[in-house]
Amino acid sequence: MSLAHQPSMFDVAEEAALTPLPGRVRRHLLSRGAWVDHLPGWVTGSDEVLEVLLGDIGWRADRRQMYDREVAVPRLLRWYGRDEVLPHPLLTAARAALDAHYAPELGEPFVTAGMCLYRDGRDSVAWHGDRLGRSRTEDTMVAIVSFGSPRPLLLRPAGGGGETLRFPLGHGDLVVMGGSCQRTWEHCIPKTTRPVGPRVSVQFRPAGVA
Repeated sequence: MSLAHQPSMFDVAEEAALTPLPGRVRRHLLSRGAWVDHLPGWVTGSDEVLEVLLGDIGWRADRRQMYDREVAVPRLLRWYGRDEVLPHPLLTAARAALDAHYAPELGEPFVTAGMCLYRDGRDSVAWHGDRLGRSRTEDTMVAIVSFGSPRPLLLRPAGGGGETLRFPLGHGDLVVMGGSCQRTWEHCIPKTTRPVGPRVSVQFRPAGVA
């Protein structure tokens, strides 16, 4: 795959590495038992990881039924199961760091890694919550690490009303949606007409959450 991207002017580290989570990640308490943790620049040297993720790692284009017709999903997808080796060692280290930090709250490890490739501003994901599996009825966490050109992650209460929150995510940023967030709030990555480069979102989830 050949997608041009603009390296970050601020992330000048040559090798990818993780910065500490304790004392740096900031929690935003939402309504109805939901919360979001945010840490910009959790991964330094993130462009090294992006180069690997933009390569041939098995990206696929999906199609889904939309009313009376089948349409292309506006992004590329890759899913890594519990026993699959992740395409860059930093991602394995990131999952272990998330496990260590969130174990007291989550009570179980992150085991899967879903990846989305937003090739340009035309790629997007509509408003939704990750409500397949246990997250439909149970509190859980979804941790997202972003690589590449920043795109805004928007959050709003499910059913409408209330404030819409905005988190620009790219270049190694981390956001973790926890508590009741997946069933009481919804999130999206909107389309944009601005010229933007590719972004890869890596979503770590516990077993049974999709």
